Amino acid sequence: MPSVVMQRLEDSCDVDLNEGADLTEDQLIARLRDKQGLVSVFTNQVTRRAIESAPQLRVIANVAVGYNNIDLQAARERGIVVTNTPDVLTEATANLTWALILDITRRVSEGDRLVRRGGWKGWTFNFMLGSDLAGKQLGVVGMGRIGRAVARRAQAFDMRIACFSPRASGRVSLLDDEGTEFGSAESMPLDRLLATSDVVTLHCPLTDETRHLINQTALARMKRSAYLINAARGPVVDEAALAWALKSRLIAGAALDVYEREPEVQQELLALENVVLSPHLGSSTTETRVAMADLAALNVIAVLTGQAAVTPVP
Repeated sequence: MPSVVMQRLEDSCDVDLNEGADLTEDQLIARLRDKQGLVSVFTNQVTRRAIESAPQLRVIANVAVGYNNIDLQAARERGIVVTNTPDVLTEATANLTWALILDITRRVSEGDRLVRRGGWKGWTFNFMLGSDLAGKQLGVVGMGRIGRAVARRAQAFDMRIACFSPRASGRVSLLDDEGTEFGSAESMPLDRLLATSDVVTLHCPLTDETRHLINQTALARMKRSAYLINAARGPVVDEAALAWALKSRLIAGAALDVYEREPEVQQELLALENVVLSPHLGSSTTETRVAMADLAALNVIAVLTGQAAVTPVP
């Protein structure tokens, strides 16, 4: 935790800081027994057993937008407030998504590897050709804050925008966080989005419905010239199916920031040139991580002092 955030917490609470590896379930239970608040990150599995073993727990502040690592139902049954950190990481994650899109479509990391191993023999006319984005379709799966921010940036590259979201239909007005309209997207069923998009980028939460949303069947529907981007949660994509699709050239490439079993990566993906792999860097800027931690601290302090949480999970 940033020192400025630790100071904020220590000014208001007695703090028990875990400075080692992620706690096991039993270790977490032992540490939570006498605690009123918990600040967790997405790698901490806050299970029903852990929640039910903490009689004084009043608030769980997750330092992430997603909260699939927390048994939300168990928390609600106990009247425990669960909070997350929306908004503050939107721009950083959207920027990282575009870094992945540009990297895979222009083969930047692939070229970097080639240069480093001495494989570049000089410029030629048809060497390492990539793909342009202008006039192509960006398919956004999940039109929350991050999905909208990614779509907003697509306009700078003259891309058409399609989206899939359970609550959207027809033309969808795209609004920034201040409510100003900056364009529109065509809402369409997932099958159609996959079949017509040149770049498919995932920004949906991880739920029972979205786990392995992108499987063999979904990948087979995509264009052979299309690219898949995942900066959401790893298990949204079946990594074994993705490796199969990439090796079979059913799609042109993929760029991943998240993985099914982090930090493990599907072994077959590591050997492929048409995939970019980054180590979960979506919100990894100094400014963003400080803002996320600070918001989590504000949520804990608010609840423990009898105030409403700043950003409660709905």
